[in-house]
Amino acid sequence: MADMISLEEARELVLSKVEPLGSELVPLLDVVGRVAADDLRSDIDIAPFAHSAMDGFALRAAELAEATEDAPVQLRVIAEIGAGDVFDGAIGAGECVRIMTGAPLPADADSVVKYEIVGVVEGDGKPGSVVSFAAPTAEASNVRPAGEEARAGEVVVERGEVIGAAGVGFLASCGVLEVPAYARPRVAIIATGSELVPPETVPGPGQIRNSNSYAMAACAQEAGAVPVVLPIVQDTFEALRDAVDAASREYDFVVTTGGAANGDFDFIKPVVDELGDLFMTTVNMRPGKAQTFGLVNGTPVFGLPGNPAAAYCGFELIIRAALRKMQGFTHLEMPTVQARLTQPLRKKDPRRIFTRSTLTRAADGAFEVTPAKNQSSGLFGPIQKSNCLLVVPEGPGSLEAGDTVECILLDVSEEVPL
Repeated sequence: MADMISLEEARELVLSKVEPLGSELVPLLDVVGRVAADDLRSDIDIAPFAHSAMDGFALRAAELAEATEDAPVQLRVIAEIGAGDVFDGAIGAGECVRIMTGAPLPADADSVVKYEIVGVVEGDGKPGSVVSFAAPTAEASNVRPAGEEARAGEVVVERGEVIGAAGVGFLASCGVLEVPAYARPRVAIIATGSELVPPETVPGPGQIRNSNSYAMAACAQEAGAVPVVLPIVQDTFEALRDAVDAASREYDFVVTTGGAANGDFDFIKPVVDELGDLFMTTVNMRPGKAQTFGLVNGTPVFGLPGNPAAAYCGFELIIRAALRKMQGFTHLEMPTVQARLTQPLRKKDPRRIFTRSTLTRAADGAFEVTPAKNQSSGLFGPIQKSNCLLVVPEGPGSLEAGDTVECILLDVSEEVPL
């Protein structure tokens, strides 16, 4: 096991140890944003019948072949069809039917002329009226054919497809009310630290509120997983060992925060090493160098640092991709853009640095990025006000205002191609 590995190696390592979970039947309204675990088929033709695309008059296009403004063709309106109605009668020569949007096209008609361009010669345009047409129309104009969107038995959503709000509507029209979707991983969130107290407690001397558990649970939830915040674990090897062992037997993924470095009270590395297989301890990045990963009882266990920004970056840049893969997603890379730096950045650390920053659009249309003033790894506040991570590459060398840099977007889905 290497002492320190690159971010890319860390991601690949973690991704290699997880697979999509099994499927579960999900009610249609609850499946939005999730991944179909099987092909889904329509039980009927969509639409099940040819219907009008707008309010107008259903007729045979041949009736209007000679129509002009100077010599319009007049037709008698013999019936009216509303949405949900059916006209079974015959349409003879010189006749048409008033029809509403969505209504079935009569068997004798092959075209619909929209109401706004039809003149009314006698009556009010309803049955018994005479209407005029000043131009020809093409067959099938303003008609949506039967089976336009899908045929009965046809696959309408493929396995691996992410179902959006429109997809929910499409599946409803196809009679699919339960969807086999990849299960959402249940993620145990464990904060370690004898100084921690729950957020509802006013901290006493030497104590701080447990914010990491809530932030990491929110990150897991944003990734589509189901987070479960477990009780705070005191800084002892035995307490953490027992907590990790129990969580790994019950949950699909375990995330701990704190105790990931090499101090006297940092126990996640030896715990994972004793209970299972330890694969990773440090990553060449800042913040977030100390990151532990391994398998315990076959379950992925990831130990994040206790510093909030370090924990956040480790989760978003490594764990998020693993949780998405477990849900069947195939787009795992967070979107990036190139941006113009608005101020110089002085670099002393040779590691790759992820700077909390704000991306904006300049007057010339180019992206500009401004780093947050406070880059302390102990703060959540600057991340809340940031929408990207500015990437400062490994090695020596500072950046100047105007330099082009890579920015990882924090508020854009991996599904969006950029």
